[in-house]
Amino acid sequence: MTPSADPSAPATRHGQRLKLLAVTACPTGIAHTYMAAEKLTQAAEALGHDIKVETQGSIGAENVLTDNDVSQADGVIIAADKDVDRSRFVGKRLLVVGVAEGIHHPEQLIERVLEAPVHEPGGGTGRGSGGGTVSGRGAPGVLGPGRGTVYKALMNGVSYMIPFVVVGGLLIAVSLALGGHPRPDGGLVIPDGTFWKHVNDIGVIGFTLMVPILSGYIAYAIADRPALVPGMIGGWIANTGALYDSKSGAGFIGAIVTGFLAGYLVLWIKKLRVPKFVRPIMPIIVIPVLATSVLGLFFIYVLGRPIAWVFEHLTDWLGGLTGTSAALLGVLLGLMIAFDMGGPVNKTAFLFGAGLVSRNPEIMGMCAAAIPVPPLGQGLATLLRRGMFSEQERETGLAALFMGFFGITEGAIPFAAARPARVIPANMLGGAVAGAIAGLAAVGDSVPHGGPIVAVLGAVSGVPMFFIAIGVGMVVTALTTVTLMALGGGERGAAARGGAGAGAVAVPVARTAGTAVGAAPVAPEVLSGYLTGRTVRLELTAVRKEAAIREMAELLAGTGQVRDVDALVTAALAREELGTTGLGEEIAIPHAKTDAVSAPVVGFARSAEGIEWGALDGSKARLIFMIAVPEALAGDEHLRILALLARKLLDPGFRERLLDAGGEGAVLGVLAEVR
Repeated sequence: MTPSADPSAPATRHGQRLKLLAVTACPTGIAHTYMAAEKLTQAAEALGHDIKVETQGSIGAENVLTDNDVSQADGVIIAADKDVDRSRFVGKRLLVVGVAEGIHHPEQLIERVLEAPVHEPGGGTGRGSGGGTVSGRGAPGVLGPGRGTVYKALMNGVSYMIPFVVVGGLLIAVSLALGGHPRPDGGLVIPDGTFWKHVNDIGVIGFTLMVPILSGYIAYAIADRPALVPGMIGGWIANTGALYDSKSGAGFIGAIVTGFLAGYLVLWIKKLRVPKFVRPIMPIIVIPVLATSVLGLFFIYVLGRPIAWVFEHLTDWLGGLTGTSAALLGVLLGLMIAFDMGGPVNKTAFLFGAGLVSRNPEIMGMCAAAIPVPPLGQGLATLLRRGMFSEQERETGLAALFMGFFGITEGAIPFAAARPARVIPANMLGGAVAGAIAGLAAVGDSVPHGGPIVAVLGAVSGVPMFFIAIGVGMVVTALTTVTLMALGGGERGAAARGGAGAGAVAVPVARTAGTAVGAAPVAPEVLSGYLTGRTVRLELTAVRKEAAIREMAELLAGTGQVRDVDALVTAALAREELGTTGLGEEIAIPHAKTDAVSAPVVGFARSAEGIEWGALDGSKARLIFMIAVPEALAGDEHLRILALLARKLLDPGFRERLLDAGGEGAVLGVLAEVR
């Protein structure tokens, strides 16, 4: 096939076999990624076009598009709910939509891509119909901010920030532990020029970069590469209070603000009409320089000065409270310390305590007790309810526990940035409790630092009550966090979808062995033996999603592979909170990676009336699969089976045979078609 000579001219609809490309991706990289790919492939074949689809799933990119593929393509469709690099598609017609559009309207997308705008260098697109829009939801780098766009941009920044938090915090903690020497007045000092001083300096660099990285990659997710520089420099300015006459910077909250400001400022600049000769230098010179200058000066002269004024007066106000109840002052300081974890509110409380450390060490004692509570509490939460957190969050939780011991409050920032409405109140409640207990017990701290380390080094008076204050605050934060996360599940979780695709198939996963009850004498192997007659139910009694997930979990428990049914249900509901597992077409696939199961296991059940699962196409789930996999075994095999299942379920005939199958043996026979 010969590609169109002029990519700006509409491609021929009839009489020409087009060559199309597509990229599909969803935040979790599992079912929706592969279902969208299969739907687009089927639609292209039905319309008489060629298409190659690259899937960016959890096991990495598959069927990767080559330079030769791109050079010959007539159009490109990106059906994704996460950031996809578009720089390789310059000069090609490019249509960007959410992954759900690829599942539910593939034919329309193929028609629309013929008139989509041409992708220009730097992420811009030429004017034309049908390009750069998402039905009902935003996408990274696309105009039209929606809740989905904001959430995905924030998560993009958090994911890039986490390694800097972990590396910086751990290096600082290790250098203090192994290279610090006690000072006469308490605390630690690392001698200049020593090996551990250099390790500490490297950790400080990691912490310093943490905030601009968060800001920069929020902006990048919104407006692509031209927004990266203004986002990062804006985050650095926000975190450097000296630039706007403040004793402390705006911290990670300021970075979130500058990230979104930079992203949407760059999007606005991209819309400006400029002479043709200026376009090539827009993404590499004009946009970064203009956006960086405007954003930086705006923060310094407009946002920064009010921030400085507010926190100067806040310090004066705190000074007037020293004669009030110690418990009340402890509550206020604890709330402030835990609010923004190294930001201006935290720094105001810390500097207030540090300034009085020689005259009134009890005030610093209140601060010192509250300082480690956010990271210790969030780390404890990941241990108490592992199924509620991703693998990356659990690893970050262990690092947070370590950082909390050394009084590094910033260890909790990744959790607060990801779930501010739940984590920040939990942190503040725990911090307030710790501060109040320390105030009532007249705990003193003779050095301007906090955390258990200062007590170990002998800088704290009233050590037992100091540890009690920290311990109680830590437990309060952890329990409040998991409670608020649990309350956010169920129906609220379904309403909060947008980080993942939609659909109507539920799939928990399990592995069992044995002969199916009621099946033929020699049962066929289904999904590599993960699903047997023991995990098939011809008719669910549940009529709501939460009840259906519990009924499926109890079904899987019959295999003996489920250690804790309640923990499995919690893990599956936590996954639903990230985005519905209802895939549409009357299918739902709930799934969980949790140590509540001892081996992988898969269950299948039907619902005659259907269960509301939050699918975007509005269909109720009648075919429900559940997948449960232990943490240690959750790898490529799990994703391969899920991808095969998701693709097979797109076949209307296969779904019809599953619905009509008269017994467990017949159901297993139909499911054995999954290859």
